[in-house]
Amino acid sequence: MLVAFSVAPAASSSEDGSVSRAVAEAVRIVRDSGLPYETNSMFTTIEGEWDEVFAVIREATDAVTAVSSRVSLVVKADIRPGHDNQLTEKVQRVEDYLQEH
Repeated sequence: MLVAFSVAPAASSSEDGSVSRAVAEAVRIVRDSGLPYETNSMFTTIEGEWDEVFAVIREATDAVTAVSSRVSLVVKADIRPGHDNQLTEKVQRVEDYLQEH
């Protein structure tokens, strides 16, 4: 399964409105999980089994909650049993199609 999620404080205590520190702690948890992942400016996508993926999301959310009394969490999942390595293969299929057409 692939799960894209975004977790951040609902309000920043930083003068410039940045939530980078809290988000960095969440990303550190994802990295330390050992699961395949990609992070971009809006979401982090991780790949794994249901329980392991959602355990990481929970831990990342807890890390942000530790620095903010209100947290925003957005989750989108692609549940496709029996398919691994979709983090890269889904993108490659699109790239292959674009090159052929």
